Amino acid sequence: QVQLVESGGGLVEPGGSLRLSCAASGFTFNTNAMSWYRQTPGKQRELVATMQMTSGDTTYAESVKGRFTISRGNAKNTVYLQMNSLKPEDSAIYYCNAHYYAMTYWGQGTQVTVSS
Repeated sequence: QVQLVESGGGLVEPGGSLRLSCAASGFTFNTNAMSWYRQTPGKQRELVATMQMTSGDTTYAESVKGRFTISRGNAKNTVYLQMNSLKPEDSAIYYCNAHYYAMTYWGQGTQVTVSS
């Protein structure tokens, strides 16, 4: 059974940092790509960052470039999202996403709130 489990969300003041983790299990092989998305009420889910798991190539939304970093963990199918210089507009539910051949899987989401 495939599972994506996110952790690391919480409440942080503007300018602070958080590190999100996503551990994917149940895959026979390495996933093709893993991404972080975020969503706020009434808005579409937004792609934040993607890691190509074999090549290590990364892409970022313009709004987070230079502040967020996606990286792979040592464990198979694990990614992190280091979020620095957080702004109130970064507040959202953050979802982990995995592409595995023709399939797409989602985690349950973790809340990030940036507020003083």
